[in-house]
Amino acid sequence: MSNFTDLGLEAWVVDGLAELGIEEPTEIQEKTIPVALAGRDVIGQAPTGSGKTVAFGAPMASRLERAQEPKSPTGLVLVPTRELALQVAKALSSYTKGKLRVLSIYGGTPYGPQLRRLEQGVDAVVATPGRLLDLIDRRQVHLDRVTMVAVDEIDRMSDMGFAPALEEILSLLTEDVQTLFFSATLDSSIRRMTQRYQKDPVTVEVIVESRPIEHRFLRVGRYEKAEETSKLIAGHGRTIVFCNTREQVERLDRELSDHGIVAVQVHGGRSQQQRERAIRRFTGDKASALIATDVAARGIHVDDVELVVHFDIPNSYTDYLHRSGRTGRAGRSGLVIALVGESDRGRASRIERMLSGERVRPESHFRNSSRDRYAGRDRMRSR
Repeated sequence: MSNFTDLGLEAWVVDGLAELGIEEPTEIQEKTIPVALAGRDVIGQAPTGSGKTVAFGAPMASRLERAQEPKSPTGLVLVPTRELALQVAKALSSYTKGKLRVLSIYGGTPYGPQLRRLEQGVDAVVATPGRLLDLIDRRQVHLDRVTMVAVDEIDRMSDMGFAPALEEILSLLTEDVQTLFFSATLDSSIRRMTQRYQKDPVTVEVIVESRPIEHRFLRVGRYEKAEETSKLIAGHGRTIVFCNTREQVERLDRELSDHGIVAVQVHGGRSQQQRERAIRRFTGDKASALIATDVAARGIHVDDVELVVHFDIPNSYTDYLHRSGRTGRAGRSGLVIALVGESDRGRASRIERMLSGERVRPESHFRNSSRDRYAGRDRMRSR
């Protein structure tokens, strides 16, 4: 395997990665970095947790020139959620050891701090599409000096309805801008976007033939879900639980507390400060569970998540995959359990049929929790 120096990165970027404990490139990084450093456009497809942020962030750190004017960055990263904007901005700053001035831009927060930083001058902006377009309309950001743009989780952008905003932003860039598109999946709509906004892109694809994630479907009664979730958390440790609505998140938090489980909440109704505090408590092992809506499915990157619980069955197979990708990251094993109520069976059956490439335990499909609950939990603990 090559090291980062062999891939052509600047020495200070290699040092910045090493200080973060990143010393050997993953497959997506090894395949992408030399191509990106050569100035080529890239379509990168790789599963969650494979190291896509370094794959585009390290070349950007090496290639970007310092911005010469306020409000006119030379680098741009587009992401679907504010959590991801914060994380990518922090990572990019770390890779560059402070040599690159990086600003995260996202909605739900006051304009003042972001406007002051833009006026002072920044080299790279990591932004969600909505707030960026807002600032462009206000003439607070100009994209005519951008030479390199990365779009992370472009499939999630499309799923969340950001495709029109994304295309509007891309249309404002100069023709010679270098584009790096990254995604876990590449459907026809994304390929149409690459045809329109990329020039002879190099496709880099990393396929994990057997993902180390086990999927189980557990049939439960409507009023058993909270109790069953508390037992699963107690038996597995660090857990992310997904609900379909913020009201259900808040209700489940109270119910888990009654069962002695310390949990934190992340959903669209929480302020940015509340969300950041919740994530810090979860990553700092002060809470054993994070309860979230889909807003967190791709925007939060936490290592060593033992279990993902679908408290509510998601509305689509894509949402199921996005949620489930919070465990089994970077080659680690993981477990995903969907709690299937009577009204959920149709959706759960469709999702299971589409999991043809995953590891699904047939004998656990719609297992009845009241009869086999304890035996099932013993089997899960033994793994």
